Amino acid sequence: MAMTNGITCALKVLCLKKQEFQPQERWATEDVEHNEQCPAQDMNIPRKPEQSLRDKLNILQTSKMRDHAEDHCNIFAFGLEKVCWWILFATIVSSTLSGFHLKFWRKKTLKLVHLEPVPEHWHQLLQLKQQQLSQSHPKGAGKWRKKILIIFVLLGILTSFWLFWHLDKKIKLRREETLANMCDERARMLQDQFNVSMNHVHALAILVSTFHYGKDPSAIDQKTFGEYTERTAFERPLTSGVAYALKVPHSERKQFEKQHGWTIKKMEMEDQTLVQDCIPEKLDPAPIRDEYAPVIFSQETVSHIVSIDMMSGKEDRDNILRARASGKGVLTSPFKLLKSNHLGVVLTFAVYNADLPLDSTPELRIESTVGYLGASYDIPSLVEKLLHQLASKQTIVVNVYDTTNALAPILMYGTDVTDTGLLHISNLDFGDPLRKHQMHCRFKYKPPLPWTAINASVGVLVITLLVGHIFYAAISRIAKVEEDYREMMELKVRAEAADVAKSQFLATVSHEIRTPMNGVLGMLQMLMDTELDANQMDYAQTAHASGKDLISLINEVLDQAKIESGRLELESVPFDLHSVLDNVLSLFSGKSNEKGIELAVYVSNQVPEVVIGDPGRFRQIITNLVGNSVKFTRDKGHIFVSVHLADEVRSPLGVRDAVLEQGLNLARDMTNEIDNTLSGCPVVDRLKSWANFNRLNSTDTIEEPEMIRLLVTIEDTGVGIPLDAQSRIFTPFMQADSSTSRTYGGTGIGLSISKCLVDLMGGEIGFVSEPGTGSTFSFTASFRKGELSSLDTKWQPYDPTIMEFQGWRALVIDKRRVRAEVTRYHLQRLGISVDIASSLKSACSYLLGGCYTSVPADLAVVLIDKDVWHNEISISFNHLLKESKRNCGKEILGNLPKIFFLATTISPDERYELLSAGLAENVIMKPLRLSVLIACFQEAIGSGKKSPAKRKKPSTLQNLLRGKRILVVDDNTVNRRVAEGALKKYGAIVTCVESGKDALELLKPPHTFDACFMDRHMPEMDGFEATRQIRSRERQFNKEIASGEASAEMFGNVAYWHTPILAMTADVIQATNEECIKCGMDDYVSKPFEEEQLYNAVARFF
Repeated sequence: MAMTNGITCALKVLCLKKQEFQPQERWATEDVEHNEQCPAQDMNIPRKPEQSLRDKLNILQTSKMRDHAEDHCNIFAFGLEKVCWWILFATIVSSTLSGFHLKFWRKKTLKLVHLEPVPEHWHQLLQLKQQQLSQSHPKGAGKWRKKILIIFVLLGILTSFWLFWHLDKKIKLRREETLANMCDERARMLQDQFNVSMNHVHALAILVSTFHYGKDPSAIDQKTFGEYTERTAFERPLTSGVAYALKVPHSERKQFEKQHGWTIKKMEMEDQTLVQDCIPEKLDPAPIRDEYAPVIFSQETVSHIVSIDMMSGKEDRDNILRARASGKGVLTSPFKLLKSNHLGVVLTFAVYNADLPLDSTPELRIESTVGYLGASYDIPSLVEKLLHQLASKQTIVVNVYDTTNALAPILMYGTDVTDTGLLHISNLDFGDPLRKHQMHCRFKYKPPLPWTAINASVGVLVITLLVGHIFYAAISRIAKVEEDYREMMELKVRAEAADVAKSQFLATVSHEIRTPMNGVLGMLQMLMDTELDANQMDYAQTAHASGKDLISLINEVLDQAKIESGRLELESVPFDLHSVLDNVLSLFSGKSNEKGIELAVYVSNQVPEVVIGDPGRFRQIITNLVGNSVKFTRDKGHIFVSVHLADEVRSPLGVRDAVLEQGLNLARDMTNEIDNTLSGCPVVDRLKSWANFNRLNSTDTIEEPEMIRLLVTIEDTGVGIPLDAQSRIFTPFMQADSSTSRTYGGTGIGLSISKCLVDLMGGEIGFVSEPGTGSTFSFTASFRKGELSSLDTKWQPYDPTIMEFQGWRALVIDKRRVRAEVTRYHLQRLGISVDIASSLKSACSYLLGGCYTSVPADLAVVLIDKDVWHNEISISFNHLLKESKRNCGKEILGNLPKIFFLATTISPDERYELLSAGLAENVIMKPLRLSVLIACFQEAIGSGKKSPAKRKKPSTLQNLLRGKRILVVDDNTVNRRVAEGALKKYGAIVTCVESGKDALELLKPPHTFDACFMDRHMPEMDGFEATRQIRSRERQFNKEIASGEASAEMFGNVAYWHTPILAMTADVIQATNEECIKCGMDDYVSKPFEEEQLYNAVARFF
């Protein structure tokens, strides 16, 4: 008895230690004093007082929920009634006042028509509008209001249905929440009860470890274990039996069997039900294995399993292995218990020979395992006991499933019930993460009709019909005002149609002008290819240049017409942003040098090298803005084009690009602005040019990660824009004033086109200008990121010879930081590392420190700006450079760095003086471009090493077209002669015809033509129809050859006929080009012919 009391006390202490396994929300049976008794001993104490209290609490909670729902419905009904009365009142008032309001608006509109200042050519149209309005008569009584009335009634009916659906859904939702709360409560209570019982079994396992292995000799045998488990069975009312199995290695099996006097038996089958029904004497000995787990202690109710190896069953073996490795209890799949025939499970705990820390490894747990304690649970009895505690709230039906196998769940408790429309599933956690259990709950009865929803929806329907009736009565009172408004809208539509017709007419006229201009330019080009004297060549070149200017003007007018008619579309192709900017610099380099203007481009290193968009339109925007800056900037000064990511503007000060940060700092510190600008001239605050950009200033980023937004800024030191003209600067055909138009020329259409193109690119454009200081234009544009491998050959302009500059180091001497950064940008494109010195004296200091820091050891080039040049200091710098190299090492003495002179303007005498004195290798004229730098550097290192950078064209037009038979189809004699001359210039054999019918006959297979250039507009048969018939005939011949009806020898030994047909068009609208491709043409070339465009078109076929 003393030993039993000791075991009980030890169990009490262990149970107190295991309270952490019990959830805080588990229900209690009585008030328990933990200092006097173990919680596990209270399982069989009557719970009637607590049950009664719980029932009362549940009833009170249900009553509160019902009262809350009723209060909610009353408040909702009262609020809905107030809303309906307000709607009725507002409708009556609006119907009364709408007529007066519309009459007043009509009078005000007519008054504004008289007062608004409009151009003179619109007066006749406005007078026509007023005359039609004064003579108009009402033709209807407000049909649109009747439609609105119908829509209102329909909406009211739909609202009543929606209200019924919404309230019914809320009722169902509350019913679902009630079911969920009840089901979750039962699941939580069931889980808590199981956890309490599991803690007792775990405590029993610890007890066995303490008194069987912790005592020598053991304090537990079969008799003691059986008596103790029987006496403490009330603490485990849910278990049908407890047993302990010993871990026996194979090497100790004989000794173990000899010690216990029986043989270790195996289970007949893996099914637990057979183990319950079997007789141990009839079982076979356990097969040989590394380890056994025979039962040595058991409760009397399961004494028949003594001597059975629990590891001979596959599932039992897996459970034992998991239990000892994890140190936690594991469960089996459900099986039928022997006595009750209920489904139950077995809980297994590993018994260790020593106390293990919580963070023990599985290997340490397996090594310390000495046995296994198992207990079987009667799940149906456990659920029945739980539901009995809640007998007063049995409005739901409960089923418990083992869902470890989701495809074949096992019903552990409950029966099939009628589907009442709602089902809630609560997950059960019995402590084993590999076994999954669920509780399914349903209501016993179906829900009643939703009377609250029915009454509310019917009320809304009645109010809707009443308001509709009042609204219908008010329609006739405003019929005349409605009719006047309709007629005014018709006039507005006519005016818009006239505007579109004007734009289409402008586009047609522009197209017709380009056709004769093709002849003019073509003939002039052919004239220049002949032998002319100097004066004749000058006249021809002047006429050709004037014609090109006229074509440029026509293109601008055509662009404006396409924009106004909505027919302008953008391309989406990969292109090199840096090459586009270099092309713009090349275009304006001559004019800028003539005027002494410093022109420069800078691109942030965060901008991708390749972007996807429309390169032609992007270049057109920058060309327009830079062209205006060159036009309106007097002698001296600068024009600075910079490109950054829009996100860089929002970056912190320390993260911004050096040029961007320098430009933004001018707005804060204007004292040193002369030293911080490109040319030293004062500039306007560029920050104001994008201050009103919504997308740039917002925190929202572009949604697609591959999209980028560029910020392009064009800064100049020109005359500026007068303040009174800045509001109309983007208006088409508008100049700042008449004197500007006479002094500088231009149509005033470039900025308007640029704004429209920026809008199409998803960007914004703005400017800031001060008369006498200059202007800064900024715009944003959205592009996609591109890959270098996707570039077309025309965007890869230079040979890999620039790789020879990789690893070079350069020294830039410039007193202006922004200008030095521009030079650094161009050099870094060649892979050259750059150091910057602000003066020749600081450059000397740089060289003096080179022998100690090894910085100048790999110095290859030195670029000195004209502004910092001083003859005496320059000579000293040259000598110091040679001396520094001599001191650093003899092996590099012969490889002195090349000195280049950077200048915007320089006289021939100054150039000769520099080069003859040996002070500079060459003079590089600004603006800096990649091609200029490559040519100068390669010339400096020796022409024998590398050839100058060349365009990457696999072959020239002469190689492509020489000997090719080309058919030219055009009804215009001049155009035929121009096309014939342009193609013969490159060695083609040209045949000309004047109609589509002639081309149809000549291109009938077999023929010897390699390609056909066909005009679109021709009499009798245009180019589209001729192409369709040619393609149809070619398909028929190809089908006959493929089917064997005709042999290839019959058609010139050609197995597949497809003659390249290129449209010759003066209409460069995208829709026309798409129509060319749709009818079967392979490509198109615009008139007049350009060499690069012609090359790109024919290179696809030859």
